[in-house]
Amino acid sequence: MKSHADEAQQSPILDYDFFEVLVESHVRLVGRSFLPPDATPDWLYYNAPFAVLAHGTGNDPVFAYANKTAQHCFEYTWDDITVLPSRLSAEAPERAERERLLEAVSRQGYIENYRGIRVARSGRRFEISDGVVWQLIDQTGTPRGQAARFSSWQDLPLP
Repeated sequence: MKSHADEAQQSPILDYDFFEVLVESHVRLVGRSFLPPDATPDWLYYNAPFAVLAHGTGNDPVFAYANKTAQHCFEYTWDDITVLPSRLSAEAPERAERERLLEAVSRQGYIENYRGIRVARSGRRFEISDGVVWQLIDQTGTPRGQAARFSSWQDLPLP
C-alpha cells in the first residue's frame, strides 16, 4: 500500500505550479476561487469535500489529476485514473453530450451549473450536478487542458 509521501512523489498532489494553474485559471475565467483562502495542494487532494479532475491537451486527453473525492466517485486509484482517457468517464451514449460541453468550454472559457451522467469503474452510473468546467491556461496563455469541479452527485438506478 502506498503512503501519502509515495503518492505525492509520483503526482501533482503537491505540485504548486499545477495547483497555481488550476486555481488561477478558475479565478481568471470564472471570477472567483473554488477554494477556501488557506487551502493548499494537499488539502485539495486529500480533504476537499468536492471532486476536482483535470485532463491535459491532445486528441484523446488523459486525466492528469483527480483528487481523492473524484477517485472515490469514479472508483479509480491515482495510478489507474491518470492513465485513463477522460472520455471514458462517460458511457458511450453520453460521450457526444460530453464532447459538446468540452467544445463549449474551449470557446467560452468555462461552463457553470453543469449536470451530466458519468460512469464509475464498476459500471455504476451517477449524475453529477453543480459542476464547473474550465480551461486550464497558464500565465503565459498556454492551454494546459481542462478541469472540472463538482460538489454534488447521486447514484442512478440500474437500467
